[in-house]
Amino acid sequence: MPRVIHFEIPADDVDRAQKFYGEVFGWTFRRWEGPMDYRLATTGAAAERGIDGALLKRAQAGASTVNTIDVPSLDDCVQKIEKAGGRLAVPRMAIPGVGWLAYAADPEGNLFGVMQPDEAAR
Repeated sequence: MPRVIHFEIPADDVDRAQKFYGEVFGWTFRRWEGPMDYRLATTGAAAERGIDGALLKRAQAGASTVNTIDVPSLDDCVQKIEKAGGRLAVPRMAIPGVGWLAYAADPEGNLFGVMQPDEAAR
């Protein structure tokens, strides 16, 4: 069954957000080596229950937390999303060494990501 595997928290001031989450929850951060300021958040030990996420610069006013769901086939999932009344918001893109990612919206307008991992990344 597909599960939430990652979250993204948009921030107007990423440094301020990193300081906040670090102080309040003890999360640690490291910059992802990509074309944008994307800070991977470790929220606990791998053996503990929960998921990790990231902080990133808010792209537009009102943007809120986005959860990413692991799926076996991105193309099949996009078809199911559209058939069920959702829409594709950002088309599939490659995340090198990780897999394929797209963003969609449910019928209520809530954004979420869907990720098909590379076989080597599993």
